[in-house]
Amino acid sequence: MNKGVLTFFCGKMGSGKSTKSSAIAKERNAVLLSEDEWLESVFPNKVRSLDSYVEYSNQLKPQIKKLVQSILNTGTDVVMDFPANTISQRDWFRDIFSEIKAHHDLVYIELDNEDCLRQIKKRRTEQPERAATDTQEMFEHVTKYFVEPKPDEGFNVTVVGRNA
Repeated sequence: MNKGVLTFFCGKMGSGKSTKSSAIAKERNAVLLSEDEWLESVFPNKVRSLDSYVEYSNQLKPQIKKLVQSILNTGTDVVMDFPANTISQRDWFRDIFSEIKAHHDLVYIELDNEDCLRQIKKRRTEQPERAATDTQEMFEHVTKYFVEPKPDEGFNVTVVGRNA
């Protein structure tokens, strides 16, 4: 039986990963899983800092991995709105698809800092509940850890730019 394709995203905070993931899921008739939605559902009002995000995100990952592998094994495509912004985050995605020999697509959204910050400011207005975490300070803090994907990591990468 054919496996589904796992699609996941790399891009700085505010680059449009969530918007792009929704569009691709709709276009491919794929299951969309959003880390923000899972975190808010399972750990309501707990993510208040980068440290708490890391803590709760790491608690979700074992079950999410099993769920995604199960869905992919049915032949259904999965789009994950979970960040692949560091080498260790990408290694987690690699484990998901490689353990079950599924195909993957890493979508890298290239956007400069100024455009990301502009989008974050807009998002704060549209989603006031994110005002505490969607700040320039948080952007600068998490961007320190951002590592763009390199060819030697061996992923199938699709690069999209600002108008994608």
